[in-house]
Amino acid sequence: MIVGLGIDIVHVNRMRHWLDNPALMERFFHPAEIEAVRQRGDTAALTLAARFAAKEAFGKALGTGLAGMKLRDIQVVNNHNGKPDMLLFGDALASLHRVGGRHVHLSLTHERENAVAVVVIED
Repeated sequence: MIVGLGIDIVHVNRMRHWLDNPALMERFFHPAEIEAVRQRGDTAALTLAARFAAKEAFGKALGTGLAGMKLRDIQVVNNHNGKPDMLLFGDALASLHRVGGRHVHLSLTHERENAVAVVVIED
């Protein structure tokens, strides 16, 4: 059964200056995400925007927003085929369980100026 659905869009230009601001990166992204983004070269801002949109979409799917959790406790990863997935830690994981969720489904898309994420929480 679907427990929650969230969607978010992020303008890529908003993320470009974050790449040069280590404090912002460390505040909002898991260390492994930061490393993955930095390896993307010219598409780093797109990747960053998609991951930030995923975190926001997760909060919307919870129905409670992201208050009380650290965004770096929400990690977006890609499997061996490139499919995005979400790993949760700390208060983010506790929030998932609190709403009765056990599985998180994630879809990302982006183009030159925008990145979009959709999150479905399932019990």
